[in-house]
Parts: sequence; structure tokens; C-alpha cells
Amino acid sequence: MTATETARSISAVLDMAGQGETIQVTRGGELVASIVPPHRPNGSAILDAYAAIEPDPDFAAEYEADHRRINAPMEARDPWGDD
Repeated sequence: MTATETARSISAVLDMAGQGETIQVTRGGELVASIVPPHRPNGSAILDAYAAIEPDPDFAAEYEADHRRINAPMEARDPWGDD
């Protein structure tokens, strides 16, 4: 499709790209642009990345120890008291 044709029918060109078509735009017989459909991620790349991760066998124990340490009862003291 020429640049002029693209400019005159940009709405239709965008509709075509939205339906999955790639449009090659030429000027003077030379390819100057490609209008491509949008990338629509479906989450499979994220699932693949998680599947490739090796679980840390020490994580649960370390998490539990940190949780106990952070949430341990603390002795309240008077900040203005006689220390």
C-alpha cells in the first residue's frame, strides 16, 4: 500500500492491523514502514518464567524465623524513665 493510500484510508488500515494483518507501506516503490498488529500478551511468558525458577528449599524456614523475630513480643519501657 502506498503512503498516499495509507493516509487516505488510515481508519481502514488501523482496522486491518487490529484484526491481525500486517500492512506494508511504500513510498516511491520503496518499503518505508510496516504497520503491524499490536502485541497482546496472554501471560504465558510469565508462567514460563515462573516454571523455570528452582524453588529455594530454605525459604520457608528463613521466612518463619524472620516472622517470629519481627513479631516477637517486646518489653515496653518508659522513654523518660530513669535508666
